[in-house]
Amino acid sequence: MIQVAPDESSDKTIDALYAFTDCEVSIAPNACVIWDEKPHFLGVKEILRRSAEHTKWLLGRELEIRLGELQEAWHAASLERIFIENRLYQLIEGCKTREEAYAAVDKGLEPFKKQLRREVTLEDVQKLTELKFIRISRYDTEKADNEIRQIEEDIRTTQYHLAHLTEYAVAYYERIRDKYGKGRERRTELREFDSIEATKVAVTNAKLYVDRAEGFFGIGKSMKDAEFVCDCSDIDDVIVFTKEGRYVITKVSDKAFFQKGIYYIGVFKRNDERTIYNVLYRDGKNGPLMMKRCAIKGITRDKEYDITKGTPKSEILYMSVNPNGEAEVLKVYFKPRPRLKKVIVDLDFSTLAIKGRQSQGNLFSRYGIHKIVLKERGTSTLGGLTIWFDEDVRRLNSDGRGTCLGEFKGDDKLIVWTSKNQYYITGYDLGQHFPDETIHVSRYEPDRVYSLCYYDRDQKYYYMKRFTAEMSDRMQAFLDEDADFICVTDTAGAQLGITYKGAHATRPADRIDVDEFVGVKSHRAKGKRLTTYDVAELRFIEPEPAPEPDDEEPLDDGADPADGRPEGESTPESRPAAPERPSTPAGRGVPTRSETGLPPTDATPGGVAFEIERPKGDADEVVDPEQLNLF
Repeated sequence: MIQVAPDESSDKTIDALYAFTDCEVSIAPNACVIWDEKPHFLGVKEILRRSAEHTKWLLGRELEIRLGELQEAWHAASLERIFIENRLYQLIEGCKTREEAYAAVDKGLEPFKKQLRREVTLEDVQKLTELKFIRISRYDTEKADNEIRQIEEDIRTTQYHLAHLTEYAVAYYERIRDKYGKGRERRTELREFDSIEATKVAVTNAKLYVDRAEGFFGIGKSMKDAEFVCDCSDIDDVIVFTKEGRYVITKVSDKAFFQKGIYYIGVFKRNDERTIYNVLYRDGKNGPLMMKRCAIKGITRDKEYDITKGTPKSEILYMSVNPNGEAEVLKVYFKPRPRLKKVIVDLDFSTLAIKGRQSQGNLFSRYGIHKIVLKERGTSTLGGLTIWFDEDVRRLNSDGRGTCLGEFKGDDKLIVWTSKNQYYITGYDLGQHFPDETIHVSRYEPDRVYSLCYYDRDQKYYYMKRFTAEMSDRMQAFLDEDADFICVTDTAGAQLGITYKGAHATRPADRIDVDEFVGVKSHRAKGKRLTTYDVAELRFIEPEPAPEPDDEEPLDDGADPADGRPEGESTPESRPAAPERPSTPAGRGVPTRSETGLPPTDATPGGVAFEIERPKGDADEVVDPEQLNLF
């Protein structure tokens, strides 16, 4: 028995036991077996196969012996009946020697030998002559016939077992299990595990420290006087960035050195597509400012990479690591200089596309930066995480295995239904385990109404109730112990079909409107009785989907049915002729703004006037082209 601490996850503990204990080690239990006077190295599977075949052969020999015994018993009983019923014992009278008696009896049996299954031997005749008179006088013909019929039935059964020896051997093993298996039940559980990465289930048993100025980092005792970074395990990988933009991924150790001037260090998760790095860096000593968003999924360990373009004397001005693809807004203050109109500019990372780690990024500006201030913490730009449920291992995954449950984000929940007529609400953490009784997993919607039919064994009636699932991570029983689940649906507008049997078999089937039959209450409610007749079947009938509109049918937009033109619209003959326009090189007329659907030149979008203001100064002065790079 393993006691899990209150602040530890039992699901994570199960995975960790599988990853770090001997149950994940493959053992080859080969054994040396003497077979046909020769040694053979066999695996457990081959040993079991040969042992089962040997047991099957022994059972066949036992059946053959049993069949021979039954045939001998039938032969002896048949001879005895013929001997007594036909009074062949009277032939012994007058015989002076045993040989004469044996010959007389054998001659008397001659007309009946065709009824027997084998020849009559001298030993058979001797047994007949040795029958005592009291047995002959008390011989019961009916009892003897019953014994012979029973022997014949046993012979047929034995012959059937010999013809189906494999099935007989299986039944033999089952009888042994039933007879001797009580108290020796299997205590372990056979279950298929999903792929488990040790780094994901390892407990955080160490603390990561960093000396940014000197370039050292590690989890050893010698680093405890340095800056604390985070908790980690002793098998984690860490990613380390320098101020110049170089970075490396390495296995955590007691103490390691990368380069002086460490800018960022953290635990690295391989193949993580949702952790996004937002970076603003200067390309070279006096180069332009570049901005980029990228994911670092999987690279070679202990190999140095560069998140910038690799230009010497580049510098990271700002970087954030976002585990769920968040995009913040920065307020950037430029160094004042002539003709620079906007000294403060907002940088919204959500406007940038997420690219590969080797991309150089987009140009932000060519001016020097005075300082950078975080204006707003953004939300995730990755959308939700698509989750699948693998019924074989009863685990969630994002790899597309099993049944797709949809896209999840934020506080979305799952509802889990079990075969014990219970349900509970849980999150979409990929590390959780589901009980063995799980029969269905789906997205939890607080307003979804479930219509359920069940049979009350105590009152012997069928009931229906409608309820919404309550938000609780504990098991909720929606049926009593004396109730049998029949069917359920979560479709609005469904109907319930009822067919009858027994004395009411001639009654026509009924259809009940589920939404009107009973109101929505708690899952603890008993519900409403459906009928007092004998029910043959209950079945929910879901409504047919609404037909899609036909694209070819014209919309009712007030058109005149005579010519299909809207009311009040003039015909082409009544409109004034448009002036001729010059043609394009292709020969087609250039459409007017009204024909293309564009607003006239004097129109304003949304009814609000706007204009572009020129900078103040001389009429010949224009905006510095370099300022355009700010946007």
